[in-house]
Amino acid sequence: MEKSNHHIHLRNTIASFSWHATLYISLHLPLQAHTYSHCKLPLIKKTNTLQEKKWHNYTQKTPSCAAKMRTICWEPKTQSFAFSRHTSAPSSSLSTTPSTSTKENMVSTSIEEAEALILKWDPETSAYGRVTSLFYNDKAEAMHYIHCVNQLQKTMHALLAENPSSRKLVLAQKLMQMAMKRLQKEFYQMLSMSRAHLDPESVSARSSTTSRSSFCSDSFDEGTAEDDVRDTGDCISEVERVSSETVAVLKSIADCMVSNGYGKECVNVYTTMRKSIVDEGVYRLSVEELSASKVNKMDWEVLELKIKGWLEAVKIAVRTLFAGERTLCDQVFGASQSIAEACFAEISRSGAAVLFGFPDLVVRTKKSPPEKIFRIIDMYAAMASLWPEIESVFSYDSTTASRSQAYALLLRLSESVQTSFFEIETAIQKDSSKPVSKFAGVHPLTVQVMNHLSTLADYSNVLSEIFLDVPQPSRSPLPESYLYSPRSDNSTTTGTEFSVQMARLILVLLCKIDGKSRHCKEVSLSYLFLTNNLRHVVAKVRTSNLLYVVGDDWVLNHEAKVKQLMTSYERVAWGKVLSSLPENPAAEMSPAEARVMFGNFNLEFEKAYRKENAFTILEQEFREETKASLARKISPIYREMYETLRNSVGSAREMREYVIFTPEDVENYMLNLFSAGRSSSITEENSSFFVRKKFCKKCK
Repeated sequence: MEKSNHHIHLRNTIASFSWHATLYISLHLPLQAHTYSHCKLPLIKKTNTLQEKKWHNYTQKTPSCAAKMRTICWEPKTQSFAFSRHTSAPSSSLSTTPSTSTKENMVSTSIEEAEALILKWDPETSAYGRVTSLFYNDKAEAMHYIHCVNQLQKTMHALLAENPSSRKLVLAQKLMQMAMKRLQKEFYQMLSMSRAHLDPESVSARSSTTSRSSFCSDSFDEGTAEDDVRDTGDCISEVERVSSETVAVLKSIADCMVSNGYGKECVNVYTTMRKSIVDEGVYRLSVEELSASKVNKMDWEVLELKIKGWLEAVKIAVRTLFAGERTLCDQVFGASQSIAEACFAEISRSGAAVLFGFPDLVVRTKKSPPEKIFRIIDMYAAMASLWPEIESVFSYDSTTASRSQAYALLLRLSESVQTSFFEIETAIQKDSSKPVSKFAGVHPLTVQVMNHLSTLADYSNVLSEIFLDVPQPSRSPLPESYLYSPRSDNSTTTGTEFSVQMARLILVLLCKIDGKSRHCKEVSLSYLFLTNNLRHVVAKVRTSNLLYVVGDDWVLNHEAKVKQLMTSYERVAWGKVLSSLPENPAAEMSPAEARVMFGNFNLEFEKAYRKENAFTILEQEFREETKASLARKISPIYREMYETLRNSVGSAREMREYVIFTPEDVENYMLNLFSAGRSSSITEENSSFFVRKKFCKKCK
């Protein structure tokens, strides 16, 4: 603030003596401009060396306003230019106070030297300066130009302190304006022509120390400058070397303009150029500004492609584009942290808004396909992994808006995922589809939900973070008729909120399947339907990452429930067949007992087989397991009973009076169970056997 007040006071003072400027310019400027452009600066400087030394010692003892302004406006980290390259350093041993005429000569010499160089490169007075770039043409002269401008500023402050009405002050101010205009042009040209050398990737990868080269120094030492650049070139690639030199040039111009009160002009040029580059970089990453209505009109396939593109773009944008741009701002405006902050905030604002605004549009879109939750989780994972870098890149107070937008997006994505879980539960409970008549297969709802949950389990690390410390919401009660204990389901989870959420969704699914089993007309079919669906659920858990979410205990408990349901099915569907078999099939029986025993078996087996064979089980593995389980319980006992009767009767003709099914027949029937309609020959064979059984029943 003090620095700004000095500059305002300086300009106001000059303005108050405008009549001096008018008179001076009209009478003397053309002549002086002509004279100074042909003067020999080395000779002038040489005659005044001793006087300069005296003036230097005087200013060291009695700090002037110019010295104070120099301290306030700019504190360079390197030795400042005290004299031109044609003058040796002054000795501190001399302490004689210079006279008024000596000081005037020094001021005149400083202004003359600055005027000669400034007019040489002024495009309005010099054709050479109009077509030639100062910093591309001669690096040494460019640095001498900046040195002269800095010295001119010191001279102006000295004049302001000694003689505010001096006409030389007006001339110096005019020269300063010409110099700033030239430096502003050079700054623009350097930013425009060096875009390839200022790409964010090379800037962000380059260490901040490599950006310090000869141009960052205020001491004009041509040999040291060349040595610094050469040392830097030994450590980094050619591209990075050129980039470092370019940044150093920009920094030297920016430091000069800012320290001389033209920071606003410098910042305007810089932000205009670099903002367009950042915005273009975001666009080239295939991230464009979209409206909510446009997103809603997109097909999901198109929107999903844009989401996948954004997932790659956000990593590059944060780690390279914005990080590189912040590094560049810090390097170019290293002398003023506040200016660097303001520049980066202005440059990154719109690009960051577009980048962090796209996921929010996806969350708010009305499209809700099953895959949407996975894409939202992907975006959350990307933002969560980048959050430390986002905090670092956008750590300035002036970039709070971008940082807050990114954090709000992270929360919005997290809330959207949590909401999606509750929507899944609601969708399961509202499913109104009914099982197909005589269908004992896995219901489509079971397949869809378990596929969905198994994919969600692949994101268990991210989802565990999302559901961390999430309070339990109010939930609808489960059906009272559920065959499995809900308390046991919740108690077998690993304890994390995400595990509870997943176990809850599986439990809701099983309750829904239990409700659908009520639509089965046969009790045995309902048990078969429940067993098959629960078995599918357990198998899906065991073969996916759901196993690590709900735990081994959950799997063991539900495998036991599968066995319980299977036992219930066998009891309801085949219980009478099993009870018709003797406890001791090897015990001898009388002909009357044999007739009753085999008659009951034939009747119950026919009845059970006809009913159960009408059911459809598409899952081959479950079908074979069920048939094998029944065969193990029926075939061995029946065969032993059959062999006992044959040994006691002995005649095949007499055996046919008691027996309809041989042991081989029973085994074949069990092998063909649940195959109604699969083979017409089997159906015809079954019919013939049952006709014979009915005939025997009449005879009895």
